[in-house]
Amino acid sequence: MYDTDLLDPIYSFLQCRTPESWIEEAKKPENLTIILQDHLLCELKAAQSALHLLRKYAVNAEGSQLLLDWFAPYEAFAYKKQGDLADLKSKNVMTKKITAKSESPYSQDLIDKMVLLIKEELHHFYQVLEIMTNRDIPYTGITASRYAKELMSHVITHEPQTLIDKLIIGAYIEARSCERFAKLAPYLDSDLERFYVSLLRSEARHYQDYLTLAQLVSPRDITDRINYWGKIEAELILRPDSDFKFHSGQPTTYS
Repeated sequence: MYDTDLLDPIYSFLQCRTPESWIEEAKKPENLTIILQDHLLCELKAAQSALHLLRKYAVNAEGSQLLLDWFAPYEAFAYKKQGDLADLKSKNVMTKKITAKSESPYSQDLIDKMVLLIKEELHHFYQVLEIMTNRDIPYTGITASRYAKELMSHVITHEPQTLIDKLIIGAYIEARSCERFAKLAPYLDSDLERFYVSLLRSEARHYQDYLTLAQLVSPRDITDRINYWGKIEAELILRPDSDFKFHSGQPTTYS
């Protein structure tokens, strides 16, 4: 189905595997709407996280505006329910070069990796919406899970540690997404299985890019900090969770 070697670094990085109870809930046909809607928003939020990093740490005012314009149609759809699949068809383009802040030693590295990540996440957003449209699954909008918010609540609030922590969190979110795509894919219909498997390589690269950037920014080795975040992330995945979502913990209620 896919190259298992691709997932070995993911399994080594994460401090726990997805519980079987989550898979049992996720593979129920009646939960497909939740999975797809939450996946759609997760792709946008992943792109938005990269956008925030670029605007705060890497680009000048002109570049910041270019990024906001890039996101505008996707955010209008997700939050204002404006537009549809056809409106987004040709929107995932960056027509001008984004300029790095001259005073930042890592701006260009951040730009190179995060712009590619954004482009891929917005493409995945479009792909998920296309799947939903073809299956007559309406987009109604759902609340985000506690996962990312609780991770962010542990971020140290002084630089450069704030940036380092956010990059490591990004690595864990991408790695967990990759692990769950792989674990859930065999239980889905053939079209969805192929789609989820097709996402693995980019998600695996995203987590590695985040770690590379975190070490680039940090003046010291980040291994201890990676382990710190791994414990927090694993606790969230293993904790009982009544709100079933793509990154939720062990389900406590069943459909």
